[in-house]
Amino acid sequence: MELYNSIIEKIDGLLGSSEPKRYEYNPNRCWEDVGGNQLVMMKEAAYELGGDNKPAVNYACVTSTEGFADKDEILVYGRDLNRINGSVPFARIVIIKVGDLSGENEEDTEPLFRAIQDIDFVKYHVYPKGYMIRSSSDSFREQVRVSKEAARKGITFEQVGNSYIKQFKKNPDVKAVKMIFVTADDPDYAEMKKDAKKVRDITKTLSKILEGMSTDCHTCNLKDICDEVEGLKELHFGKEKKEFKG
Repeated sequence: MELYNSIIEKIDGLLGSSEPKRYEYNPNRCWEDVGGNQLVMMKEAAYELGGDNKPAVNYACVTSTEGFADKDEILVYGRDLNRINGSVPFARIVIIKVGDLSGENEEDTEPLFRAIQDIDFVKYHVYPKGYMIRSSSDSFREQVRVSKEAARKGITFEQVGNSYIKQFKKNPDVKAVKMIFVTADDPDYAEMKKDAKKVRDITKTLSKILEGMSTDCHTCNLKDICDEVEGLKELHFGKEKKEFKG
């Protein structure tokens, strides 16, 4: 499960010059979850992450490679939630280590794709109280409005990160999760956005392979991503060969 490794390898170089604060995962230190969508009105807001047209991006990468996410942890680059008093840029990046997601053979893409879908679905099931998430799959933005009440009670990325990891760990395929929150000014948010699009394109290509896309590379609108990402072509043509054999 190495399709996203080239993206993961770039992450450290995009995070700016500040040293991160690190927290070990503690399921007993989650922020209160309201269990569903919530509305934080502007008059109730203390600030916004990604507000006032500042950068805001999120993406998650799945890998089985050792060394990328070998333990559950939360990293914070820049100011924490309890130290912010106005709009700041924002990124939330997740590196998820999984076990073996291959099916009965290496060409079987269905277990891989289904597992990635299940993992990605987690972001729609975390509802920290007073932490209203607005995301756009088209622009790869994730903007967050934090309520005055949550700010007053001392909400932190450690607590929000614990809430995310707790949800991810409900999936038996997930072995470890590294949550990265970024609010500093100097990280390369533009490059992060490009990588978020690449993550989306890889997952989209897996879906197309599963649906039985054409193996004529000259007519395929996903040729560029297959050429760029090691392993996608092998999955594609391996599946075609398996289907041909019946």
